[in-house]
Amino acid sequence: MFSPPVNFLGLGFGSGLSPWMPGTMGTVAAIAPYLALQSLPLWFYLSFVLAAALVGIVICGATADALGVHDHGAIVWDEFVGFWVTMIAAPAGWQWVVAGFLLFRFFDIVKPWPIRWLDEHVGGGVGIMLDDLIAGIMAFVCLQCTHYALSRLV
Repeated sequence: MFSPPVNFLGLGFGSGLSPWMPGTMGTVAAIAPYLALQSLPLWFYLSFVLAAALVGIVICGATADALGVHDHGAIVWDEFVGFWVTMIAAPAGWQWVVAGFLLFRFFDIVKPWPIRWLDEHVGGGVGIMLDDLIAGIMAFVCLQCTHYALSRLV
């Protein structure tokens, strides 16, 4: 499964090979890199996520080609990037990591408009990445609004 080596990234360092909920396992695996990046300057974090998304188009497309299936369930690099988008400028604390995880998984699984439409109509590496990027943006907005609302209560 890791040949060519780009598949190692596409399969989320192996997390996408989980027989049980590979997308969720991929998102769990994305937490460790997030924790390593969260304390870095925002400009660096944003640059990293942008680079991961752009490179992800190639990674996901190549892995899909190698597997012979568009958006195979084992391809989870898009979940990594979608979660990292969710966590942009997230408040510190494990509860915010859990909230971001749950929000991202919600939007990625339920696929409200326009996520489902994009998932069904955009192909290749762009299509694989795009629906998770939009899910990440929606989860980001919800996370930030929740933090704002809670900060006004205190």
